[in-house]
Amino acid sequence: VPVLFKQALENTEMEEGKSVSLRCELTKADATVVWKKGEATLQASAKYEMKQKGTVAELVIHNAEPEDA
Repeated sequence: VPVLFKQALENTEMEEGKSVSLRCELTKADATVVWKKGEATLQASAKYEMKQKGTVAELVIHNAEPEDA
């Protein structure tokens, strides 16, 4: 059975220099999630924090900049 999005990402606006959290909900708990910006796969770092609990996957972008759009 394929994993689908129950709740897709939504556009979010925030202030430059702040942290922003992007969340999506999947139909299957603990499915593998890969976060991308364009063609580039994001890796966990001081800038990008990836979390997953059950069916909810979250990407936190710290110190957001216009280039993170």
